[in-house]
Amino acid sequence: MVEIGNEQFFWERLLALPRPGEENFLAFYDHRLGAIFTNPRLMLIPLDDHLVHRGDGVFEALRFEDGAIYQLDEHLRRLERSAGAIGLPLPLGPDELDALIRQVCVVSGAAEGNVMVFVGRGPGGFTLDTRECPQPSLYIVAKRFVSKPESFWSVGVSALRTIIPAKQGWMSQIKSVNYLPNVLMKKDAVERGADYPLCFDAEGFLAEGSTENAVLVDRDGIFVVPELKNALMGTTLKRAMGLAAGFMQVATRPVPESELYECREIILLGTSIDAVGVVLYNGRTVGDGLPGQVSLRLRELLVADRKAHAQPLAGAS
Repeated sequence: MVEIGNEQFFWERLLALPRPGEENFLAFYDHRLGAIFTNPRLMLIPLDDHLVHRGDGVFEALRFEDGAIYQLDEHLRRLERSAGAIGLPLPLGPDELDALIRQVCVVSGAAEGNVMVFVGRGPGGFTLDTRECPQPSLYIVAKRFVSKPESFWSVGVSALRTIIPAKQGWMSQIKSVNYLPNVLMKKDAVERGADYPLCFDAEGFLAEGSTENAVLVDRDGIFVVPELKNALMGTTLKRAMGLAAGFMQVATRPVPESELYECREIILLGTSIDAVGVVLYNGRTVGDGLPGQVSLRLRELLVADRKAHAQPLAGAS
């Protein structure tokens, strides 16, 4: 028989229970408690929060380093758009949320890290009816940034076409917590021996990776961004397009898979990877089998841009 515990038993067992990955969770905020904590064993979300059992919520993931946070304004604008698209009011105004995110980063004590912001429909029950949730939930987590070796960029990565289809239509434009397709994409790629998956829409055009945007340098040397009908515009992609426009032509159009076998470069873009070249796609060599000059230059520009334009965390307390 399973034990029937009391409150004391609960806390004793909880605090003694090992938690996988806890060394990477540095600080978190819980809206129900209105405070920031640093013990990851206390980081709990109510099972009845629609964020958990219905995927009814939105999120953003940001990067901070050297006492500054990158593209905070851009991420908060997208968070607001995503929340608005599903009729979910943000529990705090933009200025309050901005200050709270910075404070969580400061409390983490990390020189560099990622901070994730989750807004859910809130606790209140297990049905589909949003009316049972009287208040939206807000959770903010600062976690350790696990640096990649320099070879990640100098050697490049592999990718394949995943069997999981792209999200369709308006749902693909919302950064929701419902990432089951993304999880299955990554699982598919890993099980088939590749680093990253790429998905395609119903018409056979390139959409995105599991958490990365994919672009290419075509045969004519043009920086091509896939038409994002069924993919989310990443903050790194948006910034990379502006940076790339400073030294080459940038175009947006549908990209059939056949172009990935003929292009000069395939480049993945994301918050945690900046820009990295794909040197093997579906087992076939891309370009000359080495990261291309555009991917290497973009990475340098994105790193420099982050250092030049990140917003200071100073002032948070």
